[in-house]
Amino acid sequence: MEEFSHIGKDGKANMVDVGNKTPQIREAKAYGIIKLEPRTIELIQENALKKGDVLTIAEIAGIQAAKRTSDLIPLCHTLQITKVDVKCDLIKTGVQVNTRVKCIGQTGVEMEALTAASIALLTIYDMCKAVDKSMTISNITLKEKTKTDLK
Repeated sequence: MEEFSHIGKDGKANMVDVGNKTPQIREAKAYGIIKLEPRTIELIQENALKKGDVLTIAEIAGIQAAKRTSDLIPLCHTLQITKVDVKCDLIKTGVQVNTRVKCIGQTGVEMEALTAASIALLTIYDMCKAVDKSMTISNITLKEKTKTDLK
């Protein structure tokens, strides 16, 4: 059975030491959906919600969240992120969010990609809550993670 890397021999929380790992180009992609009422989708399309441009604000929130992940999740390492993409697209049933986070480092950026997707979705929820009481956030998923040796 594989051991948890964030738990020490004494059973206490442990931040993993990645100091001896070779830096690599690391990238992660995540995804999530928020289901909305048809009228809410129309309001977003028309940019008619009182709080402003929902999709743009959610994308900015996702970028900010990726950069602050280690402040939110206690055992995450602070990373030198080189790129964050957050794309919010209207779909028939709501909004889908796709994120991509990249860094050069000794540990992956999965948590940053997932955090970006989560916060983008929560931002949409916050901006639409006055007009839509049936919103559902779902399918927050890591789609891909890669690491490539530096050349």
